[in-house]
Amino acid sequence: MALLETWRNLAYGNGSNDKDKENLWNGYFAIEKGIYEKILSNPTEVITGTVKELAEKYETEILIMTGFLDGINESLKGYENPIETMDENTQVKIEIDPEKLYYNMVAAKADWLYHLPQWDGILSEERRKELYKQQKISGTIRKEKKIFPNDPCPCGSGKKYKKCCGKNV
Repeated sequence: MALLETWRNLAYGNGSNDKDKENLWNGYFAIEKGIYEKILSNPTEVITGTVKELAEKYETEILIMTGFLDGINESLKGYENPIETMDENTQVKIEIDPEKLYYNMVAAKADWLYHLPQWDGILSEERRKELYKQQKISGTIRKEKKIFPNDPCPCGSGKKYKKCCGKNV
């Protein structure tokens, strides 16, 4: 079984009770925060190694590192790691795209990550606000204005909708 599948089974609970999942995620979030603090302290560094080597570097378990790599994968510069098929000896690379990473942290509602003080030296406060706003707007569903029969027709004819384009509806 690939590492990612094992991680997802553990994290999303095939057979786990809610308390076990909650404990797992609370521990994971604390470790994740620590890893991000280290990565964001030197955001231009390209981090490479096997999954096992990175787990050792960041003092965590291989499965936790697998979950971390799964979470950061869409925030990397121009590539993704082979997370679906990786094992502990798979070579991976972490080269973050700071704007993508910040945007994805906002999307994940990970306020403990996008409020890290390391962001101050990476993205300006204005840029972070812009990215935050862009992400929030991207999830907003807007309904088009409903056209009623007695409204002016949107085609610009000057007729009522019911006597123009609404006639054939």
